[in-house]
Amino acid sequence: MADELRTERDSLGELAVAAHAYYGVHTARAMANFRVTGSVMGSYPALIRALATVKQAACQANRDLGLLDDERANAIVTACTEIRAGRLLDQFPIDLIQGGAGTSSNMNANEVIANRALEILGFDRGDYSRLGPIAHVNLGQSTNDVYPTAIKLCLIAYLRELIDALRGLGASFDRKSVEFADVIKMGRTQLQDAVPMTLGREFGTYSTMVREGCERLGEGIRLLLSCNIGGTAIGTGINGHPDYAGLACRYLAEISGEPMSLAADPIAATQDCGDFVQVSGIVKRVAVVLSKICNDLRLLSSGPTVGLHEINLPAVQAGSSIMPSKVNPVVPELVNQVAFEVIGNDTTVTLAAEAGQLQLNAFEPIIVYSLLRSITHLTAAVGTLATDCVDGITANRAHLEDGVRHSVGVVTALVPRIGYPASARIAAQALATGRSVAEIAVAERVLDCEQAEELLSPRRLAGLPPIAETSS
Repeated sequence: MADELRTERDSLGELAVAAHAYYGVHTARAMANFRVTGSVMGSYPALIRALATVKQAACQANRDLGLLDDERANAIVTACTEIRAGRLLDQFPIDLIQGGAGTSSNMNANEVIANRALEILGFDRGDYSRLGPIAHVNLGQSTNDVYPTAIKLCLIAYLRELIDALRGLGASFDRKSVEFADVIKMGRTQLQDAVPMTLGREFGTYSTMVREGCERLGEGIRLLLSCNIGGTAIGTGINGHPDYAGLACRYLAEISGEPMSLAADPIAATQDCGDFVQVSGIVKRVAVVLSKICNDLRLLSSGPTVGLHEINLPAVQAGSSIMPSKVNPVVPELVNQVAFEVIGNDTTVTLAAEAGQLQLNAFEPIIVYSLLRSITHLTAAVGTLATDCVDGITANRAHLEDGVRHSVGVVTALVPRIGYPASARIAAQALATGRSVAEIAVAERVLDCEQAEELLSPRRLAGLPPIAETSS
């Protein structure tokens, strides 16, 4: 019905827009043009919050410079504050993959903010002669400085969530490291017995690897703190007030709580997506490390009767529709698959960054889409790995220690005492006969029983102190 629609006009002509919508004609056209993923801007609250933050900073700078009157500025700031608080997410319905280098995302924000500001002032939505998406909300701006700046703020927020999740996973591994501190096992290289260690040190190493990822992600965040706000079309600042960039950046830092700074060369910053490539590479590195850890967990828990069976993963669901009682390592498998996705997304980011031409990269939408999927999916997978897998892992202690006693790998401890050739001969005999290294060494009078017990003690080989004798 007529009262359910309003008519808006752009350079292409008139278009009917739902009367209740806060978005306008440009967003409506984008909804019709871009229908690929089904993943819309509003699905990522941090992206919408970032866009509103940039718009609020721009508004406050324009107000201070006398370019925007207080009444309009106050309404725009109020609208941005509400959006930053999580309101109106459903008014950002555009697919994340879009043509136009992000123009539709910028215009969606402009329209929603403008119409909410009009409502605050007591006017009808769409009455842009009083307060307009371009004339007032987008004053002194271009998609080409707004969009990448917002992307950076958005990615920083999601990277911080990933870091928090990784710290939680690291803490889970730390707890298991303490719990398994005295559990002796064989270490392996190339899937072959190497030398003894403790299960605690193995899990402690996983914690180290995870925390290393946190440090690298922190470096990625620092890259994203430089922005090209105020650069407008290509970085030259055309149509902008000479003091706008510095003032807007100051407000951006104040509102976001992030120490944002202006890029040294805004023209370079407008066309170069290298920071996104590097951040994507760091996220990929984290994913690869996590996938390797999950490979280990699957291998160490393999069995339970004819595999390694060194640890037990929590049973979270039945594993087979045909094999009764089978339980699969589904959580590590989940993380593996997310890692595969992240690796593919990294390739997409790389190609999109390379495909930029001259003063602008038109493919930032696929970059942000790929990075958002990588970071948010990995964050969810990390949390699941910690709570539904690592926290419930148990060790098969007796089986592990028995494996150390019967492993030929302990022969390495004899090399300093009897030399490599003699140690190799004993190892070959142990493999051929099934006798233990200690038994053969004593039988050949290479060592006496006391020496064999001391040199080949599983605790000593694993770096644990001897058990103190207690008086009766």
